[in-house]
Amino acid sequence: MAYRWDERYDQENFIFGTEPNDFLKQEAYRIPAGGKVLCLGDGEGRNGVWLAEQGFQVTSVDLSQVGLDKTQRFADQRGVQIETIYADLAEWHIEPQAWDGIVSIFCHMMPDERKKMHPRIVKGLQPGGVFLLEAYTPDQINNGTGGPSNPDLLVTTEDLTPELKSLDIQLAHNIEREVIEGISHTGLASVTQIIGEKK
Repeated sequence: MAYRWDERYDQENFIFGTEPNDFLKQEAYRIPAGGKVLCLGDGEGRNGVWLAEQGFQVTSVDLSQVGLDKTQRFADQRGVQIETIYADLAEWHIEPQAWDGIVSIFCHMMPDERKKMHPRIVKGLQPGGVFLLEAYTPDQINNGTGGPSNPDLLVTTEDLTPELKSLDIQLAHNIEREVIEGISHTGLASVTQIIGEKK
């Protein structure tokens, strides 16, 4: 898996663009200002770098060292600091009560791995911390505008809310929207969006 992503990221262009995800950009205000934010599967760093530009203390975790190297170069170009960690999220330990925000943007995992990770995410948030997720739903396969081709990696709000039930869910819906992110996400997309706060 890491090798596949290394190959995809090993080019000058950013395959998902350099602009932050629209949903993240719209909803990041919910994360306590200046707080510590963990970006899961942050790829080439477009979301983590943008968050750092907003004054957050950002740590980006990804399975691709090539992607993380691009993240650091991108952060340097933008004049911000960002910590990068090379790790497989299926096995990586999220420090408990350490994060004001945890962000998962199109970070798709197999169901058994995802169900183990979500409790770690909840434990990782500080009281008042916010979890923000956008992912593709199974309907996305018919759109052909990006995302995994394996339906097991795709999720709906109905899949996710039981796994995050200890959070105060502030937003949870499945919608269609235009996603224009580089060459790999472009066009009408079927997504699920969730925001939850730890009380």
